[in-house]
Amino acid sequence: MEVAMLQNYESLATLMGLMNEAASHGQWNRLVDLEQQCRKRMDIIRQVDQQQSGSISEDVRKRKAALIRKILADDAAIRRHTEPWLEQLQGFLVRTRRDQQLKRAYAST
Repeated sequence: MEVAMLQNYESLATLMGLMNEAASHGQWNRLVDLEQQCRKRMDIIRQVDQQQSGSISEDVRKRKAALIRKILADDAAIRRHTEPWLEQLQGFLVRTRRDQQLKRAYAST
């Protein structure tokens, strides 16, 4: 059971690394695809962790903690890459909505 748990965390860590790479290169479609894979992996991890009724060995606990730290570091890096892009997108959407409202307002006069 410990092996399956670690394999799932390692798989998630790999996916997060790939997401970080995609975000750093502005590969947004790839990022979305990888994020969907991460969600599936996280669902599996939740199930496996719930089934892990007993305690885990110290070595496994340390490896799991190291993987979680890597996952969190990649998540932070992904956010640093995506937040500016999301702000630009939000600005674009606000301007588009405002333009549409102006067109409607002046089209009726």
